[in-house]
Amino acid sequence: MTTARASGVQLHITSLPGGRLGPAARDFVDWLAAAGQSVWQVLPLSVPDEHHSPYKSPSAFAASPALLEDPHAPVAEEELDAFAAQESYWVGSWTDFGGDLADQVRFAREWAALRAYAAERGVRLMGDVPIYVAPDGADERAWPEFFREDAVAGCPPDAYAATGQLWGNPLYRWDALERDGYRWWIERLRRTFALFDLVRLDHFRGFAAYWAIPAGSETALGGRWEPGPGRALFDAATTALGPLPVVAEDLGDIDAPVIELRRALGYPGMAVLQFGFNPDDHDNTHDPDHLETDQVVYTGTHDNDTVCGWWETLPEDRRSLARRAWKDAGITTDGDSEPSWAMIELALQAPCGLAMVQAQDVLGLGSSARMNAPGIEGGWAWQMAAGALTPEHAERMRGLTAAAGRC
Repeated sequence: MTTARASGVQLHITSLPGGRLGPAARDFVDWLAAAGQSVWQVLPLSVPDEHHSPYKSPSAFAASPALLEDPHAPVAEEELDAFAAQESYWVGSWTDFGGDLADQVRFAREWAALRAYAAERGVRLMGDVPIYVAPDGADERAWPEFFREDAVAGCPPDAYAATGQLWGNPLYRWDALERDGYRWWIERLRRTFALFDLVRLDHFRGFAAYWAIPAGSETALGGRWEPGPGRALFDAATTALGPLPVVAEDLGDIDAPVIELRRALGYPGMAVLQFGFNPDDHDNTHDPDHLETDQVVYTGTHDNDTVCGWWETLPEDRRSLARRAWKDAGITTDGDSEPSWAMIELALQAPCGLAMVQAQDVLGLGSSARMNAPGIEGGWAWQMAAGALTPEHAERMRGLTAAAGRC
């Protein structure tokens, strides 16, 4: 994915001041460059559901018009025709569903301008590909043969939810997708890599085996593991598209086949430092002592509390392990007074090729700034105040990043 140590910040477009593309997005790129950061990670750009989640979108391909700086910019007929020809595989599914093709042309313009602006300043854009789509959305209506009716998606109990998570997304008929040469997935990835320099592939474990919950269930507890497509999907996509700059989101209930699949494909996995201090788990892959170069290390993800919120409720035995890790790594920050900055410094010092932090942690914000709590409806609403990220923040980030050899 990358040949040099690098670092970046996760901040979704909706969390920018104003929640749209335009000046606020360019200002953030400028801040990243000043802070010595070379990756900006966003959440999916897809149309969100009624709870504002971009992970349950009615289209795997269409971008959300709510992100547009100028939703009323004129669009010429020639532009519509060119875009429809370029994206012929999926535009019909979206317009049949009621989507406006002009919005996608406007988005293509604005996103291309932002990506060029970022590239000029040494900042790569990292996207996010949700594994599933929304029920009864454009994709399920256009390609019903690729989706199951007997079971829905979710996951078993894990660190996020004691009773598991009932997502309710339609599951794939992998046999039908295989017979079609995995074209739907190839076209989805083609669209994705036209927008981003690298992507986080959500719920990677679902490609090895996925949790299938009988339709109509009230919880995820009655589900069972069923086999995914394995590497066949990725081999087909690589043949069609070339090497895939993918980060595998391998969190949750991970077993040997998931690890073997990721390593066979050569994709880096993820480690989340908030999961790393557990006195009862001596084989914890998130433990700072166990981190590897082929991982992307996070202080926390959009599904975690902020570091300050996490620290507030962390039991003392786990706090002691964190303090020991900070001491062993030579962390200069006083973690008890500034836990988010101690964790940022720890992430930057890690052996992982890429280190990512949340903007909320740079700002030292508490639980009120949490983006999402898995399994609970709502969230996704946090927005950064204008001017919150200051030159002083940038100077501090640059100093720690340079000291860690990531600038």
